[in-house]
Amino acid sequence: MESIRKRPKGDFIAEANMEQLYALTKHWNSDLYFFKDDINFLHKLLDSYFIWIDKDENYRIAAKMKNALLKLRTHGEDLLDRTHKHRQQIGKMILEKVDDSQVFRQEHEDLEDEIASFVKAFRLNRLELFKITEYIKDTDKLPEIS
Repeated sequence: MESIRKRPKGDFIAEANMEQLYALTKHWNSDLYFFKDDINFLHKLLDSYFIWIDKDENYRIAAKMKNALLKLRTHGEDLLDRTHKHRQQIGKMILEKVDDSQVFRQEHEDLEDEIASFVKAFRLNRLELFKITEYIKDTDKLPEIS
């Protein structure tokens, strides 16, 4: 699975100016808000299947998936918060013309790597959820409409 990195490969983080890093974190925020909305949609989709589940096995599978979505949601919200704070720090550094450090750039790279890891987990989770809902739909008998 591919990474969502929006920066050129190589030494971009080491060589980019603060304005470029600020723009990059703005993209991260936008992406994370999109994933937050998508997780909410997936949560509602899964909830809509709960009412039709008759088999205990399918209920356990759906409950496990729901817990995974909750963990993903929590992690995404944490990343949103951290990205927002990081962007504020960059903005402050730009306004105050503060020299950045290697430590700051390493934190930036670590945050980017964690976001890329989150996106990979999100995509795998989403794929799994679609497989599970398809399985439940195929194995649980839906009530007949009279």
